[in-house]
Amino acid sequence: MKIAIINGPNLNLLGKREPGIYGSQSFEDFFKSLQAKFPDISFHYYQSNVEGELINELQRVGFDYDGIIMNPGGYTHTSVAIGDAIAAIKTPVVEVHISNVHAREEFRKLSHVSAKAAGSIIGLGLKGYELAVHYLLSK
Repeated sequence: MKIAIINGPNLNLLGKREPGIYGSQSFEDFFKSLQAKFPDISFHYYQSNVEGELINELQRVGFDYDGIIMNPGGYTHTSVAIGDAIAAIKTPVVEVHISNVHAREEFRKLSHVSAKAAGSIIGLGLKGYELAVHYLLSK
């Protein structure tokens, strides 16, 4: 099974950025533990702060992978184009957010991704990525 994890803006700063909201572990360290926990899965990880690059990556993996786990970061609330890219590909996408976006600022309650995704996991920290893997394994 091949699963791509695609992270959006500022997620490269996990472990440094607002640890009270996002925790103190870097995504690279978490990714290593995820790979160790699921040795039979071929994981691909991609992160960009640029909207168009995220869309290009969705299109690149969106027809060949078994699943995509995506945290679009702040683009969740602003990018119609990322939502459209998810709708255009055949690979199922699970939307993941580390923080509970519904308990934060009002503008974060709008997602252009949720309606196009197979499902959403919100507010469970990095554990949300692991739960998304379990979901994709069950499909």
